[in-house]
Amino acid sequence: MNGWRGRTAVVVTALSLAVGVAACDRTDGSGSDDGGFAIGLLLPANGTSRFGYFDKPLIEKKVKELCGDCAVEYANAGGDAAIQRQQMGSMMTKGIKVVILGAVDPMALRSSVEDMKEAGIPVVAYDRLAEGPISGYVTFDGAQVGRVQAEALLKGMGDKADGGRIVMMNGAVTDPNARWFKGGALSVLEDKVKIAQTYDTEGWREENAHTNMSGAIAALGVDGIDGVYAANDRIASGVIAALKAADVTPLPPVTGQDADLAAVQRILTGDQYMTVYKPFKPEADAAAAMAVALGRGEDIGGLARTTVDSATAKDIPAVLLTPVSVTVGNIKDTLVKDGMYTLDEICSPEYRTACDKAGLTE
Repeated sequence: MNGWRGRTAVVVTALSLAVGVAACDRTDGSGSDDGGFAIGLLLPANGTSRFGYFDKPLIEKKVKELCGDCAVEYANAGGDAAIQRQQMGSMMTKGIKVVILGAVDPMALRSSVEDMKEAGIPVVAYDRLAEGPISGYVTFDGAQVGRVQAEALLKGMGDKADGGRIVMMNGAVTDPNARWFKGGALSVLEDKVKIAQTYDTEGWREENAHTNMSGAIAALGVDGIDGVYAANDRIASGVIAALKAADVTPLPPVTGQDADLAAVQRILTGDQYMTVYKPFKPEADAAAAMAVALGRGEDIGGLARTTVDSATAKDIPAVLLTPVSVTVGNIKDTLVKDGMYTLDEICSPEYRTACDKAGLTE
């Protein structure tokens, strides 16, 4: 899939064991260690995104557990690759020993990753695999994400799953994860449905998804769409807004990804069929453990038990985690049980009736 190959499966339990062993090997009961250093944390979006709200505090917490004297230097790019390149350069002047990078644009960050390598600073790619000499990679198995989305879409389409017409609203063409998700989805969908229209969503932006979906509706008609593969929840939001603006009723099933709170609430009201929940803690824990180990000059083979290839590098040590499909029937047993959201957060007054109907407030 465009140079991406996961060679073995890694389960969360194995990851948890490996992270725990690393912590025991290098820290005492107080969490102190044999020398601290600075870890750069560069994330693609601001504090209102999943990266700021979940990933950042989880990574910081795990770093502190593994290396009590380590410091985390954080910056977010606000979705701007040019800003992130500047932040990468700034990190190099601050004496950073290792960087965790959630790339805005994996291709655009290649030269910055190369500069880091030349300066002797390992880079751990987080959630998206940046091009260049990456030292480690943590993400969820993208092919499995796409398969989970596609399988749910077919289920939501019911008797139209055999031969029905769908629109594919993929992610940004510059993001290799988008190709990964698409490939996984197509492996399920190609022999089952007719893909009537397909789009790449520039920047994963909601407004671009809205524009593309409006074009699909104009081409296919309000009754010509039986399902929509939307690569993530932001895209799903734009898709659903366009469907509603065109008075498409009933709404076809629409997929998503990331378990955004707004998406969970759309699932409750029936506007969105599903989302993909990627438990952020094991992803954050793995990245923190890799960064601490690399900062100490240690081998990460005990943490990264698989490898992937990018367009520019082969055999990158990687952790590929398992995604979870969320529909209206398992919100409580997944997102609420794991503490991602409370019932009060999900079931705000506007959604109280929908929560009652779904059995969340019983």
